[in-house]
Amino acid sequence: MAPTNDGHITEKNPSKGPGLQVKCAPVLTGAGVVHNGPSIDQFTEESFIHKAMDIIIEDAVKKATDVKEKVCEWRDPEQLKELLDLELREGGEAQSQILQRCRDAIRYSVKTGHPRFFNQLYAGMEPYSLVGSFITEALKPSLYTYEVAPVFTLVEEAVLKKMIEFVGWEEGDGLFNPGGSVSNMYAINVARYHHCPDVKELGLSAIPRLAMFTSQECHYSIAKAAAFLGIGTKNVYVIPSDKRGKMIPEQLEEKIMTAKNEGAVPFMVNATSGTTVLGAFDPLEEIADICDKHNLWLHVDACWGGGALMSKKHKHLLKGIQRANSVAWNPHKMLMAGLQCCAFLVRDQEGLLRRCHSASASYLFQQDKFYDISYDTGDKSIQCSRKADAFRFWLMWKALGTTGLEDRVNSALSMARYLTDEINKREGFRLLIEPEYANVCFWYIPPSLRSMPDSAEFWQKVHTVAPTIKERMMKKGSMMVGYQPHGDKANFFRMIIISPRVNKEELDFFLDEIHHLGKDL
Repeated sequence: MAPTNDGHITEKNPSKGPGLQVKCAPVLTGAGVVHNGPSIDQFTEESFIHKAMDIIIEDAVKKATDVKEKVCEWRDPEQLKELLDLELREGGEAQSQILQRCRDAIRYSVKTGHPRFFNQLYAGMEPYSLVGSFITEALKPSLYTYEVAPVFTLVEEAVLKKMIEFVGWEEGDGLFNPGGSVSNMYAINVARYHHCPDVKELGLSAIPRLAMFTSQECHYSIAKAAAFLGIGTKNVYVIPSDKRGKMIPEQLEEKIMTAKNEGAVPFMVNATSGTTVLGAFDPLEEIADICDKHNLWLHVDACWGGGALMSKKHKHLLKGIQRANSVAWNPHKMLMAGLQCCAFLVRDQEGLLRRCHSASASYLFQQDKFYDISYDTGDKSIQCSRKADAFRFWLMWKALGTTGLEDRVNSALSMARYLTDEINKREGFRLLIEPEYANVCFWYIPPSLRSMPDSAEFWQKVHTVAPTIKERMMKKGSMMVGYQPHGDKANFFRMIIISPRVNKEELDFFLDEIHHLGKDL
């Protein structure tokens, strides 16, 4: 349909044969709205999309992954507000201005696809996943019913089935959702429903005081989920971890008995495969034995470490995961699927997810549809609208194959090993612990401190080093890496290696740049 020179709208009329058009006269309503008028200029829209895509390819794909470009064009918040002109006004802006808004948004954003971005548990530009994201954003499917998202419903089912296979289950269920924190919330809610089905209809007043258990190194989403679901953060029993960050099974057993003696009813244990800071993997076999003994639901937060399941060389890190009742796994982390791509998996084929979350909305989940309604998966979710996140992972997996994903994991961990060896060789660098995953944690000791003995004063001075170096690298735009204190440990750098664009040359630059930015401190 397109406007003609006289203001009419022409449209194809199938009854008059292909290509034949009829004119529809514009009608002005009493409200001042034109019906059948040229309300949308399709040519202008398409032109804008083409021009915007050119900017995206040039600035957000090519330049943002070029090692010669900056990781970040840093500006302070008030300065950036002025540069971006964030105010929303009555009238719209010209296309040229909008295209400039696109350029500015890209220019002043952190380039997480850059080879020298090491700051988070995700990194790198993944072309197949990126194209998958373009497709789903253009089509805007929502995964509540097969009728509105036929392709993407089947894609999600296929991806979940394959992930379940890699976990080691013969069968299972699951869904993709917005973030690993939400996956962990699903786990707690499903475990509680499994233990106390009456909670869905009767609420918290109908169930006893429940207790759950997790390590001191677990993700903060566990405490948030306990608060959100009404379990209460004080009913989350925190289990000590050893020096490597792994849950101590004997301490878990003791805490379970403590909770029972305090009148609480234990119902689940959260184990972590790949902790956020140290990259530690809890001993799943021993934890599973304890869960079996006390009839507790075992959830494994493998959001970060789940990628190791793709590698024959490294999957031993998650030994015992097949004994879990549920698993959270984020392909957008180690496997580099675009944000967000997060799966919650449950070892169940009896409709537990659906029974726990179903509201049977009659306008979506009609029982008399003309197709197999088992493909209407939306009632398993706490969401209504749900994005087709599995598609970007599926397209990437199709392109690379399982072997390509395995190579990606092996490459990242090989580079982490190289960096560790280099840190051990270089004066002024000190490891926190020997890593077993892609988290490499270390201190940089400037020359001025290298002759000082380890003491409270020494560590107080070291504590100020990482924040200063971080500020300098951000303002320079040379690279980006995170730092933090941990327990009684002074601030240290937490280097995360994921992207296959990271090679030995980049890691040598990284260590050289840390020294260059901090040698005068």
